[in-house]
Amino acid sequence: MGQSLSEPETSKATEFCQNDYYKVGSSCMQGWRMHMEDSHTHILSLPDDPGTAFFAVYDGHGGAKVAEYAGKHLHKYITRRPEYGEDLKRALQQGFLDLDEAMLNNEALKEQMSGSTAVAVLIKDNRLYCANAGDSRAIACVDGHLDVLSFDHKPTNDSEMKRIRNAGGYVEYNRVNGYLALSRALGDFGLKRNQEKKPEEQMVTAYPDVEEREVEESWDFLVIACDGIWDVMSSQSVLEFVQEKLAQGMYPQQICESMMERCLAPDCQMGGIGGDNMTVIIVCFLHGQPFEQLVGRCKEAVAKRAARLLKRFQAKHSNGEQTTNSSSPLTVTTGSDASEKTGDDGVVGGAQNTRNGRAEEDSSSGSDSEQLEGARTPSLQTEHLESTAASNGVQGKPSPAAHDPGTSSPVAENNPSVAHQESTVPAQDKNSPSVEETGTVNQSPHKKTPQQQQVRGKADSEDDTSEEVDLK
Repeated sequence: MGQSLSEPETSKATEFCQNDYYKVGSSCMQGWRMHMEDSHTHILSLPDDPGTAFFAVYDGHGGAKVAEYAGKHLHKYITRRPEYGEDLKRALQQGFLDLDEAMLNNEALKEQMSGSTAVAVLIKDNRLYCANAGDSRAIACVDGHLDVLSFDHKPTNDSEMKRIRNAGGYVEYNRVNGYLALSRALGDFGLKRNQEKKPEEQMVTAYPDVEEREVEESWDFLVIACDGIWDVMSSQSVLEFVQEKLAQGMYPQQICESMMERCLAPDCQMGGIGGDNMTVIIVCFLHGQPFEQLVGRCKEAVAKRAARLLKRFQAKHSNGEQTTNSSSPLTVTTGSDASEKTGDDGVVGGAQNTRNGRAEEDSSSGSDSEQLEGARTPSLQTEHLESTAASNGVQGKPSPAAHDPGTSSPVAENNPSVAHQESTVPAQDKNSPSVEETGTVNQSPHKKTPQQQQVRGKADSEDDTSEEVDLK
């Protein structure tokens, strides 16, 4: 993990923007780290391609310069590609490589030992493209269920290890050449010096995987975040966390802040879990409808999930099984543990166990902590229903809230010890802009100030259209 602060820096840089199709919130926090090295971008309408949205998170390591440069320029390198008009997947892949080459030729960056992950989502004409290099991650909630949009690139993945070895490298202590804990990244030019290999064949490459999806009205939201989140929470538990907060009427920027507070380690003695920089973007799909319609859909999904869990509990006890204490609260396992029991598609007793939205036998899926038992703190693994088994009745009298889509989930808050904003948020966000706006955050504030929301106006488009930045 490296050096840590004696106390975490918990001030947050929080932003939001919206138009008729998206309601977007983002926030980043330095946490226990000595410096903030993340960057992120959310652009509702690209200057070079109006109507196309672009969202990205960059998790820097060894310094912030590569992540900051990528946050300001990656979308421009993508839209400049000649393939952009006809083959967006190819444009994304080559745009990543073009940006990497530009940084290699930049005097301020080429000798840097720093690098950055990059996970970028581009949405054009109801078609979504997610390009990923590294171990940041993007997920989607579609019709209430999980769709994983990116794949973590770890040196221990079979295909990644093969490329590393073919380029003259090795994997030691789960790191490339015993140094870098991920196998694809922007920057890290010291690991890209094999003159006989193409950029995509280097032991560490910026060449991204790209997933494609058709965006339909069943799409609820996206979550794009760095591994400071995914090391603590699984993809399924993040989906459920956001879903439950939206069901309470919370706005996406507030949910981002609440999620980071939940993931923050109580101290710096947890082996790095919960001690990293954190950045989250939540993109809510409005489909031209009021935000309250999304809130209603999330309420229904939460109520259905609670009803399934209660039904499973009742079925277990109707078969003659007894609890050790009939007066103790009914405990429901959620998040990664629940996904293993119910399936990431939300169906109880699914055909196969899944982790991080992928088959369990695929050991390269998900963060390291997802694959190690006990890596998370117990408070992040279980939640309690408000009612007791005795009050609900073992024979099967379901809670009314479990069947009423207009009520909140009976599942209690994920971490009661963490203070966060509740569902007293007004029905309409008076501060939300009604026009398309862009926002780019490069670094968390240095002073501890109250959590705030910032709106980036169209004046920021001047920065988007700038050519190069002197980062010396």
